[in-house]
Amino acid sequence: MGSTVESLCQNDPNETALSQRQLDAFWMPFTSNRDFKQQPRVIVGAKGHFYKSADGRQVYDLFSGLWSSGIGHGHPKIVEAIAKQASELDYCMSFQLGNDKAFLLADRLAGLAPEGMDHVFFTNSGSEAVDTALKIALAYHQANGDFSRVGLVGRERGYHGANFGGISVGGIMPNRQLYQGNLLPRVYHIPTTYDREHQAFTDGQPQWGSHLVEELEKICRVNGSHNIAAVIVEPAAGSTGILPPPIGYLERLREICTKHGILLIFDEVITGLGRVGDSFAAQRMQVIPDIITTAKSLTNSMVPMGAAIVNKKIYQTIVDDSRSDNRNVEFFHGYTYSGHPIAAAAGLATLDIFEQEGTFETARELETLFSELLHSFDDHPKVIDVRNFGLMGAIELETRDNQLGARGLETHKRCFWEQNVVLRNSSDILQFSPFLNAKPEDLERSFSAIKKVLDTIE
Repeated sequence: MGSTVESLCQNDPNETALSQRQLDAFWMPFTSNRDFKQQPRVIVGAKGHFYKSADGRQVYDLFSGLWSSGIGHGHPKIVEAIAKQASELDYCMSFQLGNDKAFLLADRLAGLAPEGMDHVFFTNSGSEAVDTALKIALAYHQANGDFSRVGLVGRERGYHGANFGGISVGGIMPNRQLYQGNLLPRVYHIPTTYDREHQAFTDGQPQWGSHLVEELEKICRVNGSHNIAAVIVEPAAGSTGILPPPIGYLERLREICTKHGILLIFDEVITGLGRVGDSFAAQRMQVIPDIITTAKSLTNSMVPMGAAIVNKKIYQTIVDDSRSDNRNVEFFHGYTYSGHPIAAAAGLATLDIFEQEGTFETARELETLFSELLHSFDDHPKVIDVRNFGLMGAIELETRDNQLGARGLETHKRCFWEQNVVLRNSSDILQFSPFLNAKPEDLERSFSAIKKVLDTIE
């Protein structure tokens, strides 16, 4: 392993390496920039299930992008669709105009959603999809004449993107602390579903914890349910460290929301489109929300795109509001790139591949092996918990010498440099999001490599 910035950023001996100035120019997101740029882990290529590092190594991607490249990098059918679309129609605004691919993709995506969720609003990311969903919820109640319904409910340890709406309903403190004085008002949080004392080393959904959802009833009593517009949760929390919902939790959440006329939003940016072996976690759990957000896997992350999917009642209430002139804009919201034709073409190709290759079924079949490999770490002396649901998994490490995150980051770096494996660490939680069509032998080799690192790390 090289030791200089130049040697670590060089793709080919005849090419110019990235300079320190070039490295410093990119302010990297959710990254310890000073640490990274001392020994940068730079990727210059990807094909199938492997990255190519700047120093020429093939590195297995055990996180499939960022939960998002489930059918492999550079899938030729998506590449072809993108190139073809770019040559035919590179861009068309969606304000009072529209492109054919956006309409086609909306119809296809609605067809994968739970029955009755027939309308799609396109965004550029999961963060934007969440803020769109929150706006839709507020607009729905306004159109119904329920003007007091402006409160929103999130959950502790929830992640809903990095925009102001998302971090307001989100419950991860480092994401919120710099902006506390400017977050949305009238936002409440129910408790996290996780308690290690009662749930440690659970395979799938824990038995304990469904009662925690009753805190929503308390919020309704204290603040008035007639003042609450929506509740937003991840069906299975991802970014915080893989927290599957306790058995019965989501069913009870749906009951409470229905009882009080509160819209239920499932943030399925991670869980949607195959990650839990079904089109959406809503179908896997058989709990149907009013709005679903999605992104990541929608285009296999080859072009940025997100969406909010809503049920017919919400759409008709807002769009078919009889009090409005039919020439008026019904919902003052949108983005320059909403329904971008190239993104939509990539989305259509991705959905084609899911269907043709049986991706969701393959993902479901991989769950048993994935669970076995994860839980082979249950007795490791440095591991304090293992959690999994679908093809989402976490190995939580014991914090070393009160240095929160040090052991997790070192594991990430050593896996990259020494074992040619990419995994994600969130503090001391190692996170795994394998390809939906992963090869069993690659998973076995990768987890064996991780064990080698954990066996030798301090």
